[in-house]
Amino acid sequence: MQLTLDDLDLAAEPNVAGEQMEWVDEWDWNAIEQEQERSLTGALIVQEGVKLYGRPITLASNGGAWFTLATVRALEAMASVRGSVHLLTLPSGEQHYVTWNRVAGPVVQAVPVHRTVAPGPDWLYQLTLRLITVAPPPAPEPEPDPEP
Repeated sequence: MQLTLDDLDLAAEPNVAGEQMEWVDEWDWNAIEQEQERSLTGALIVQEGVKLYGRPITLASNGGAWFTLATVRALEAMASVRGSVHLLTLPSGEQHYVTWNRVAGPVVQAVPVHRTVAPGPDWLYQLTLRLITVAPPPAPEPEPDPEP
């Protein structure tokens, strides 16, 4: 199974079960937005529409997946780019374009599995990644044919 964010394979190390990240808020989403208000006559006015993007995807280790410090640093580097859009591929094969959900808390939250003062690049961490779905990035413009 795979779990990737762009070309960063979070499940690359099968011994630490990176593909076992849990989508903790998967069922907290409602694709239909609704507004209710009262008219001057007291009648209820209900408006509904389909949300296009903005679904939170919070992936958490929850004791079932560990990641090396090197992976944590790679994720931090990705998260440091303002306005970046990434392709997330879940183990189910489902794909979403996402960006970092900065209003939900730390976007890359790492907790060491075992405490140490000076961790090396292979030291293990539990992770929480806070993402949110966005529109796919625009396709690049094709280059014009060179004139003969």
